[in-house]
Amino acid sequence: MRKLFQLLVLLMFLCQGCSAQKSSLIEDTKRVNQSKELSYYLFLPQNFSEDTAEDFGLLLFLHGGGESGRELADVTKHGPPKMMADGYPFPFLVLAPQNPYKKKFWDIWSVKALLDQIVVDYGVDPNRIYLTGLSRGGSAAWELAVQFPDRFAALAVVCGRTPVPYAHWLDKNLAIKMFHGVDDPIIPVSESDQMYQALLKRGLQVEYQRYENTGHNSWDKAYSSPGLFDWLNAQRKSE
Repeated sequence: MRKLFQLLVLLMFLCQGCSAQKSSLIEDTKRVNQSKELSYYLFLPQNFSEDTAEDFGLLLFLHGGGESGRELADVTKHGPPKMMADGYPFPFLVLAPQNPYKKKFWDIWSVKALLDQIVVDYGVDPNRIYLTGLSRGGSAAWELAVQFPDRFAALAVVCGRTPVPYAHWLDKNLAIKMFHGVDDPIIPVSESDQMYQALLKRGLQVEYQRYENTGHNSWDKAYSSPGLFDWLNAQRKSE
């Protein structure tokens, strides 16, 4: 009994010690910069030179999930990079980075850093920067436009997830075209339907093309739309 009593006293003492300990709140700051590498293709128009650089805009293209984390050449399977490979005469530079992760979304801050560096290095018109993407890249295009509303003059999104709650963050002067297949089984057309209505309510200049009898691959039709690239090339941000 004596040993049992001593044990109980010891336990009570330990419990009192635990209850006496106080929680604490630490306030601090740490630098968390991450250095990343992005592989990319860059198309330069035939008549582009250092002397004519300011006469040109630049289109940033973001590919879908199927080209993520693979060989860089896979980026040329769809959209503007495929057209570049086929010799299409784009009227502006085309920057096509690759998402290095198969099962991660685009790191838009790294993409933005790459874009800014290319704009400086090649001296293009900073008021004529255009943005497009398909599927996972379309989702990232919306996110870029929302997070960096002062950067882009025009946006063309193909079957991407949409940030409907943040539509009011977009630049009201941003020119927008949207494309989506009605029968899309991967990203429902309702995503674009809802975003389109949200943009109209805000008074943005937006055009929306719904493709009947079309599944997830609406990009073949979208990027072959007559006048799409001339429309992009005509857009310019106000100084």
